[in-house]
Amino acid sequence: MANTKEIRTKIRSIQSTQKITRAMEMVAASKMRKTHESMRKAKPYARYILEVAMHIAKSHSEYRHPYLEKKGEVKQIGIMIVSSDKGLCGSLNVNVFKKVLGMIREWLQQGTHVKLCLLGKKANTFLGRKGFFKGVKGNLSVVSSLARLGDRPAVADLLGAVRVMLDAYEADELQRVYIASNTFVNTMSQHPRVEQLLPIPSLEDKKLSHHWDYIYEPAAAEILDALFVRFIESQVYRAVVENIASEQAARMVAMKSASDNAEGLIDECLLLYNKARQASITRELSEIVGGAVAI
Repeated sequence: MANTKEIRTKIRSIQSTQKITRAMEMVAASKMRKTHESMRKAKPYARYILEVAMHIAKSHSEYRHPYLEKKGEVKQIGIMIVSSDKGLCGSLNVNVFKKVLGMIREWLQQGTHVKLCLLGKKANTFLGRKGFFKGVKGNLSVVSSLARLGDRPAVADLLGAVRVMLDAYEADELQRVYIASNTFVNTMSQHPRVEQLLPIPSLEDKKLSHHWDYIYEPAAAEILDALFVRFIESQVYRAVVENIASEQAARMVAMKSASDNAEGLIDECLLLYNKARQASITRELSEIVGGAVAI
């Protein structure tokens, strides 16, 4: 059994760690409330842009935007992977990576070239340098990356990475573009999700049951070009903001669990300390009694 001094040192060390985890839990809770508000505002913005664009597209059937057209054989795809910049958020990033790696394996087995766009430091660290599939490296490449997004990124911060994928799609270098991120369900639950960005999935007719046209300048084609690009940008921004909200929620839960575990370790160490102290007192008493008998 360790002596009382060693146990006291261990208790102080655990208590110091517990203070840190509790502070991180409170910081994550505060940040989560702010990012949740940004996420709440981003979702309807993207939805309404798509509805307006679809109304204009329905009213001008003579012009079919390239983002709506399904291409033929899928030879190359792009996947945008959203991750956090920091760790200590449980299995949040690992769950997304597992889902994406499974998807990449399926496409590679079909002989499809996969191009990656990495958003977030963890994705760059894990996917940017890891040799996933030996023997098929030529079919997998990283075409753009962006790290250090921060807790409150702006749309302008993401435009460069998004533009790389849009240019490749417009040049017919990609036939499909996906985005992988975490969905914020609630504080205790975040699920990995992969969505198709391009070609844009058309809204069901029931969602556009009433069609109307708009008064606008210039031509419909120019309006649609701007709207669909803005829609893709807003979808990527929404995914990034939602992933940040998921990150803060996961970190808050992870730090609370760490604080609770530290409390349990402290209780165990206190029990060991009391046993060691009692054993030490008993030993000292025995030595005193033994000495008195010898005299």
